[in-house]
Amino acid sequence: MKQILDFLCLLGSLLLVVARNTVPSSEFQLDGDYLLGGLFDIHHVSSPLRLDRPEAIDCTSQPFILSSYRSFQVMRFAVEEINNSTSLLPNISVGYILFDQCSDRYSFPSMLNLISVAGLLDPWGDLPKNLMAVIGSYTSSKTMSVAPLFMMDLIPMISYSASASAFSQKKAYPSFLRTVHTNKDVIEIIVRILKHFKWHWVAFLYDDNSYGDDGRELFIRKIQDTEICLAYTKGLDHQTDYPRIFRQINTLRVHVIIVFASEWMAEVLFESAIQQNVTNKVWLATDAWSLNRKLPKTKGIRNVGTVLGVAAPATTIPGFSDFVHSAKAVALCENAEQETFCNQVFNCSGLSAADVIDADPTFSFTVYAAVYAIAHALHKTLQCGASSCNDNMTVYPHMVLAELKKSNFTLLNQTIHFDENGDPNYGFYLIVFWNHNGDVQEVGYYEFYPPFRLVINNTEIRWHTNGEVPTSVCSQECPIGHKKKPEGIHRCCFNCEICQNGTFINITEDPYTCVSCTDAEWSAEGSTSCSLRVVEFVPFTDTGAVVLTVAAWALVGLNLAVSVLFAINFNTPVVRSAGGPMCFLILICLTLSSLSVYFYFGQPTAASCILRFLPFLLFYIVCLACFVVRSFQIVCIFKIAAKLPKLYSWWMKYHGQWLVITVSFAIQALLLIIGYSYDPPKPFNETFWYRDKIVLGCDINLNATSTSVIFLSSLCFLCFIFSYMGKDLPKNYNEAKSITFCLLLLILTWIAFATVYLLYNGTYIQTLNALAILSSLYSFLWWYFIPKCLIIIFQPQRNTQQYFQGLIQSYTKTISQ
Repeated sequence: MKQILDFLCLLGSLLLVVARNTVPSSEFQLDGDYLLGGLFDIHHVSSPLRLDRPEAIDCTSQPFILSSYRSFQVMRFAVEEINNSTSLLPNISVGYILFDQCSDRYSFPSMLNLISVAGLLDPWGDLPKNLMAVIGSYTSSKTMSVAPLFMMDLIPMISYSASASAFSQKKAYPSFLRTVHTNKDVIEIIVRILKHFKWHWVAFLYDDNSYGDDGRELFIRKIQDTEICLAYTKGLDHQTDYPRIFRQINTLRVHVIIVFASEWMAEVLFESAIQQNVTNKVWLATDAWSLNRKLPKTKGIRNVGTVLGVAAPATTIPGFSDFVHSAKAVALCENAEQETFCNQVFNCSGLSAADVIDADPTFSFTVYAAVYAIAHALHKTLQCGASSCNDNMTVYPHMVLAELKKSNFTLLNQTIHFDENGDPNYGFYLIVFWNHNGDVQEVGYYEFYPPFRLVINNTEIRWHTNGEVPTSVCSQECPIGHKKKPEGIHRCCFNCEICQNGTFINITEDPYTCVSCTDAEWSAEGSTSCSLRVVEFVPFTDTGAVVLTVAAWALVGLNLAVSVLFAINFNTPVVRSAGGPMCFLILICLTLSSLSVYFYFGQPTAASCILRFLPFLLFYIVCLACFVVRSFQIVCIFKIAAKLPKLYSWWMKYHGQWLVITVSFAIQALLLIIGYSYDPPKPFNETFWYRDKIVLGCDINLNATSTSVIFLSSLCFLCFIFSYMGKDLPKNYNEAKSITFCLLLLILTWIAFATVYLLYNGTYIQTLNALAILSSLYSFLWWYFIPKCLIIIFQPQRNTQQYFQGLIQSYTKTISQ
């Protein structure tokens, strides 16, 4: 309600103004066939005003902005230059009415005066017939406050400094254009500079208004998917507690500060920084204050650190200096008796032409380009030729707007044109550095349009860190092979953890996760990639494989030779005492058991894994059953037969030895069928014990095969008991002793293998397993059959019936006594 009352009071005061037919000579006004409006911040309201009643602000009472006054003079010069041109708007004069818009809330009378007719406002009436466009305003906040007044009638408004991204929205600002690059462009350059120098931990200080808020939001969006983190952000106004800001920035260890603020706010900020003895910082300046002529020469500015900035090229405008000298000589602004409208007066006494010329030129070219853009649009609207224009047509602002959008002309070697949003579609920005002489030095540039290049000459920058590029990070980059473990809410703050064996880190894809290698790969601790594992198995060409294969074939040959020898001497006492027909069964089963040896070599397959265990477990049980029966028979003959004759007769009557062997074989076969049906042995890649290689082997389910192994072990234990009972048999009658010794070798062999298996899991465990099987087979052949073969061949006198009967009779007399 208060704002409405303020506006109505201001409107009432405005309606008291009576339009004059003649306008006295003034810097702020110039008659012409077509008028341009101009809004400049020659003065600036730096602190909130407290008014007792609604009234227009007297801008001359506020702080003076020299750079804005320079822009003001550039517009006057551009209009004069156009009026003196014979090729642009021939025989057409352009006038202007300029205003000092020092406030965004108390300068409405000047804007209302632009759109009034004969001092009156009539929203449904005619527009001022000769007002074609408005140049301004300076800040985004002031532009937002007045732009709607011109948008509703499509009066072109070309801003030379308002860079907020909101003005690119044509639904809200249909007749708004600008010759200054947008905040989006400036933020793009700033982010590229941060990436160029690898500054990831930054503070962002901004004007607490629409300009600063827009820059902050654009910056946050721009760094969202980058390694840059916003450590601290704060809006600046007249009540800002600067000492507190600097304390918080130092506490956070931030060394790079982006100052997205106006010229006067930057001056206040640096004054406070010098007073608070802020040192060793990098300050990134926007185009709004990077070319400031006062700050680089301020006492103590060198102590705050290094200042880099983004700036529009300071284009030299030919003839402008002469114009300023001429204007100051006339000194129109010192005419105290001139009649002017609100905020169209300026006491410029004491201000020399040199002061104006040397002021910050940041927005001089943008003002110059804005005036010429309107002039060219008006030139086309009026259908001007080489010497004249169409004087018979009525020109409306929307017609000029249509031509403005199609602008395409060259001005001071730059092609001026706009994109679909009314934003400049040309030019480049400079990267500047405040050197130790107090001058602004060019050190690079950025091209806004393809190829979008950022070029910075690092050697031209004299850093406050003795030549080295300063750093600004929350956490130092992790060493190679380490992952980042987030600490706090910022991704730039983290701890480093080394990636363990079998994992690697790819910082380009995900610096926070150690990725596991596949089963076919390996990696050492702290790796950045995986390496293929070496695949290992025992080939048939391996020395151990060749030796064991030859030994297996030798076993087969020896078994065959023993079988032939025993067949020839089948009826001799040695063969019969060894088991007679049972010997051939044992030798056959030993031969069949040796088949397992061949399948331990070569790359494992499903079939080879089964055949590694099946022949040995199935046929070796027959061998053990035969020796169990043989041991039992020896004990029975010499011990049980005399004491338990019925048991002996039953055994002989029903062929107990063959029954035991058949049942043992059947049980083992059934156990193996059940176990292999449940979970048969299959190829297995061993990747646990060795990180850099894959050992190909066979995986056997102990639960599925344990019953067959237990059954084999039980027979072995039973055989050992029976054979041990015959340890006191006659010295030369040594079948039981031979069996006992063979079983001891068998047991020791597998104990040794089990020990090695627990300690070693390499490739050659397969070779050792085959060796254990072959050793088990050779133990029976070598220590049971070979001694008997030696007797048959070399001691035939011991292979007689009389010799064996003598031994039995001698033993019987001994046990009877």
